[in-house]
Amino acid sequence: MLSKSQARVFFFGGTGVFTAIFLALTWDSMRRIPALTHDDQITPAVERGKQIWEDNNCMGCHTLFGEGAYYAPELTKVVERRGKPWIKMFIRDPQKMFPGERKMVKYGFTDAQIEDVIAFLDWCGNVNLQGFPPKPPLQAQLKPVARTANLGGKPAPDLVQTICLACHMVGGAGGVVGPALDEVYLRKSRPELLAWVADPQGLKPGTPMPQIDMTEEQREEIVDWLLSLASVPQSARPAPTAPVKQEIYE
Repeated sequence: MLSKSQARVFFFGGTGVFTAIFLALTWDSMRRIPALTHDDQITPAVERGKQIWEDNNCMGCHTLFGEGAYYAPELTKVVERRGKPWIKMFIRDPQKMFPGERKMVKYGFTDAQIEDVIAFLDWCGNVNLQGFPPKPPLQAQLKPVARTANLGGKPAPDLVQTICLACHMVGGAGGVVGPALDEVYLRKSRPELLAWVADPQGLKPGTPMPQIDMTEEQREEIVDWLLSLASVPQSARPAPTAPVKQEIYE
């Protein structure tokens, strides 16, 4: 049993020790913040993008760093998931990218404002958050070992890598919103593919497939690359996977 004087010493001594530990840990955390947040990468474009984010109350629907509403997807790693070209097209016209599905407002931002928002989101994605947000729990099952770069020995066109693979999977890489395109050449001819890519809504009103702005040369490049997958040996094809859609990560 402690005497009153011993209890007093124990209390004040323990308080002092743990206060010192708390202050030391706080100082260490503050010392690490510049490196963890990459504050040297906060450019004027990042600052303008943050201001646009706040002025339009984007956190009223989205979460960023785990803070905000849960009505719309979490955006901390959205640049890593989707890529800058896809995000630019989506912000410019959300309904065009997801006809009849998305509720996001078309704000009418200028190209410069969109670039600023993307710069801000890109900086957010590079902040070291010690593993947050976690990866989708079924990600490993959704992506087989094979990768698009291994198919046919011919690299995919830029639009395939930056836009198409956000929704479709080819060779085990890409999204699971749309059907896999590994054997699309068995389902559609070249003219049919060209017509579909040019105007999917016109051929099938209400389809989730958006009409992507591209030149005729870009359409032909994409279609010819998809048709070239017919030459890929069966042994090089990935095993089929069940499409599982996880909205929170889109």
